[in-house]
Amino acid sequence: MARGGSRRARAGRKRQRRMRLADNDLSPSQWQEIKTAWGGCAYCGRTDTVLQRDCIQPLSVGGRYTELNVVPACRSCNASKCNTEVTSWMRRKGLDEELFLRRLVSIRASRVVVPDPPADALQ
Repeated sequence: MARGGSRRARAGRKRQRRMRLADNDLSPSQWQEIKTAWGGCAYCGRTDTVLQRDCIQPLSVGGRYTELNVVPACRSCNASKCNTEVTSWMRRKGLDEELFLRRLVSIRASRVVVPDPPADALQ
């Protein structure tokens, strides 16, 4: 038991270190817009649960919490996907990969991604 906890602690520290080093710039308003656009879990469509931020490209392989890399996921899908590449995970789970990719493209096209101005430009 102690060994498992130790492994979990190391994994947690490693994740926190990756988070600190990555350029994560997803604002709360962007996250709300993304959740609204998807209307539920991006993977299974579930709407009756709290949605979590999931990186399409996992943090472990260079992904970041940015507007173009985050989709809403139910806890079950987020935990199951873990650090897996999204399309191979969807195939393994029997989820509709093509529908996900079409919706992703459609939602991105319908949302004009305008970067926030630099802080010094507001002065």
